[in-house]
Amino acid sequence: MFRYKTSGTCSQLIEFDVDEDNKLHSLSFTGGCRGNLQGVAKLCESRDIDEIAFVLKGTLCRNGTSCPDQLAKAIEAYKKSIN
Repeated sequence: MFRYKTSGTCSQLIEFDVDEDNKLHSLSFTGGCRGNLQGVAKLCESRDIDEIAFVLKGTLCRNGTSCPDQLAKAIEAYKKSIN
């Protein structure tokens, strides 16, 4: 399980797994807008992490970021951690 501490959002933590096919699983957010983030998690389930990061990067809510944008940053951090 990869954990990412968010910055500038109502959510404080993002957790997820990535399988051998580069697909995201078990995405969860701690804090934030529960219904919206459950929806984001369902939409991202079993999708390629590069596609998710490409689509969500730059989505803004407040403080120059958003929970989806933080997920894109979390994916980038995950990729750096495995290299």
